[in-house]
Amino acid sequence: MAGNKISLADWQAKMNPAATTTAVKNDPNLVYSTDSGKISAKPTAKPQPEAFADGAVRIRRETKGRGGKAVLTISGIARPHDELVLLAAKLKKKCACGGAVKEGVIEIQGDKRELVEQLLQAEGFKTKWAGG
Repeated sequence: MAGNKISLADWQAKMNPAATTTAVKNDPNLVYSTDSGKISAKPTAKPQPEAFADGAVRIRRETKGRGGKAVLTISGIARPHDELVLLAAKLKKKCACGGAVKEGVIEIQGDKRELVEQLLQAEGFKTKWAGG
């Protein structure tokens, strides 16, 4: 029985001869392969946010799924991701709070709707409050 031992790679090749190492290299979830070493990740494009038809930026207060904590979400700004990050940084600094940019939506921690609305209007945006 000792002479019948084969490696895992050989066994997988016998079980599925159509699978090749190129298929493994193209797997987006693969980080490291013993065959070729570290797999470099391909850069993914950030989604381009879309503006609303009326051209207004929506400021919405959300608490659902956030442990009861209030978060302002600002959507409808059709700008590249890098510009959204800079705008979010400016808002966070003026509001003295945290936040992030996720999928084209700026999130600001806390309920500072009036201040955020004034800052966005000073930047030249038309704003509307959405939700409750």
